[in-house]
Order: sequence, then C-alpha cells, then structure tokens
Amino acid sequence: LTLKINSELEGQQILVVGSNLPIIAAPGDDVILPCHLEPTFDVQGLTVEWSKPDLKPDPLDRLSRVEYVHLYRDRQEVPDMKMASYFRRTELFMDDMKHGNISLKILNVSEEDNGRYRCFIPKLRSRVKSAVVELVVGEKICFVFNSFPTFQASFTNRFRLCWLLRCFLFCFLDPNNTKNLTTDRPLG
Repeated sequence: LTLKINSELEGQQILVVGSNLPIIAAPGDDVILPCHLEPTFDVQGLTVEWSKPDLKPDPLDRLSRVEYVHLYRDRQEVPDMKMASYFRRTELFMDDMKHGNISLKILNVSEEDNGRYRCFIPKLRSRVKSAVVELVVGEKICFVFNSFPTFQASFTNRFRLCWLLRCFLFCFLDPNNTKNLTTDRPLG
C-alpha cells in the first residue's frame, strides 16, 4: 500500500509505504509489519501510532478503550496507552526512525493477533497520514495467487521475498495439513 503525502520537504512528495501483501506468520514467530516514508524523513520528533482499526472496544470495559498496539510520542514509547495484550511485545526500530522507518516488530504472535494494523503519523502535514498492513497468523496457511507481484526496486522487496519464502515453506515442506486460500486480486 503506497499513499502519497504532501510535506514541507522542499516541495517533494513523501510516500508512506506499507505492504500490499499480507505478512504471514506461524504462532510463536516474531514479525515485522513494514511501514516507512519515502524519501527518507526523520520521524523521531513526531507521534507514531500503531492500532488495529477493526478492533472494537468493549463498551462495558473502560480499560478496553485503550486502542494502541504501540504508541511513540515525545521521542519515547508510551506503554500506558498500549493494549494489554501487546504489552512488552512490540517495538519500533528507534535507530532507523531518523531514516523514516516506522516498521513495528511484534514478538511471539498468536492467532489473536490476526488482522489489519494501521500505522498513523497524526502531525505529518498531509491529508493522508497512514498505511495499513495485514497480519495473518496460522499453523499451516498457503496462499495461491492467480497473479504474482511485480518487483520494483524499493525498500519493500525484502519483505516481499520473505513473504514468498514463508509461503513456500508453509506450502511445500509439509504439503499435508495445509489450508489453501485463493485470491484474484493483483499484487505488487
């Protein structure tokens, strides 16, 4: 997913780039949800919010209203604003934030972590300030695509390669006991 964003960078357009492919993982894996800015832009002084937009809070539980998977504000993580199930399980790549990398690492994923994740930079001067990345966690999952991604020279190629390798491992190392999912949507 690539979103164009206007910025103050000498009239250049900044792209917020996530992954248009789902991130595939097995329970217990550590995963990286890719998100970065192109061209590189130092985001250390900005707020970065990672959330699950499809997750609805329980109206009877006021603590469930905490909506962040990860919150970075004032140059540090804000653990008090994090959903309890992600406490001590998420981190940003702090040294890479000066280069626009706002990817989120989630440790020890489980099937409860399945879903769409939104990376949002609220103070970026733009009408569009976010990208969405989908995480699929399961024991044996094989995606069969009718069209394959086209590769372009970009930061996300290594994530696409990792996704293809993961699919290969799930599909071919143990061909028994796999779940096949098919999609006609174009990738890349």
